[in-house]
Amino acid sequence: MGRRDVTRSETVDRLFWARHANPLSGWSRFAAFPLLMYALYERRWRLAVGTVLFLAVNPFLFPPPENADGWMSKVVLGERLWTRHPDEVPVSDAYNTAGTVAFAYGLYAVYKQHPVRTAVSTLVVVVLKLLFVAELVRFYEEHHADFDDHLFAFEATDSSI
Repeated sequence: MGRRDVTRSETVDRLFWARHANPLSGWSRFAAFPLLMYALYERRWRLAVGTVLFLAVNPFLFPPPENADGWMSKVVLGERLWTRHPDEVPVSDAYNTAGTVAFAYGLYAVYKQHPVRTAVSTLVVVVLKLLFVAELVRFYEEHHADFDDHLFAFEATDSSI
C-alpha cells in the first residue's frame, strides 16, 4: 500500500470517527433502533428502509464535537480504540453476544407479531448495548492517553477527560 493509500485511509478514518463522535450521532442511533423494530413490527417497509439508510449515513451527518466531555463522545472514541487495537483493549464481547441473541429473538417476535415480546427484546438489546458501551467509556477514560493515534488534539493534551 502506497503513501497515497495510507493518507486516504487516515482521511476517511478521521472523517468518519470525528463526525461520529458528536453525541447527536450516537444518541440518534440509539433512538433509531426501537424505531426500526417498530417499523418491522408494523410492516412499514418505507420506514424500515429509511431507518436503515439513516443508520448508514448517520456517522457523517454531524460536525465533530468541540470536546469529548459528553458520555456518548467517549463511547465513540472508545469504540474507535477498540476497533483499532482489539488485542490491547480488554472489552468483553459478552454484552454484544447476548444482544445479538436478543435481537434475533426480537426479529422472531416481530415475525410472529408478538407485541410484548418484541418490546421486551428491543429493551433488552438497548440495555445490553448500553452496558457494552459503558465498558468502552470506562476503557477510554482510563487508557486513551496510552495510544498514539488520538483523533483530536485535546485527547493527547487533556488528561482530565
